[in-house]
Amino acid sequence: MRILDKKINRSDLKNSQFVMDDEMVKGVVDVAKELLAIDAEMHADLEQFLLEKGSDQFDLWGINLYFDGDLVEFDSMINIRPAQGNRSRGVDDKDTQEKILKIVNQWIKND
Repeated sequence: MRILDKKINRSDLKNSQFVMDDEMVKGVVDVAKELLAIDAEMHADLEQFLLEKGSDQFDLWGINLYFDGDLVEFDSMINIRPAQGNRSRGVDDKDTQEKILKIVNQWIKND
């Protein structure tokens, strides 16, 4: 698991330890601190990693990062939060989706 500290190329994701189905890696975004953690078997592992680093649960959203096609998929069990109005595995709020995409684009070059 790692929190990106420099911008990487999209193709660099293929070198992650936990590549799922030869097509994607899991990521968790902290929308308040503008962090992106990648490279774990489960979103929950990345979520816990960021919580241990001082992130707030309210700000963490799980995504999948694909090597080809659309880079970001909003799909994770950690996103189910009825108390925040998010009742699906996706990210229902369009503003939050836009924040996540902006942060991903800060850390990953779409090569």
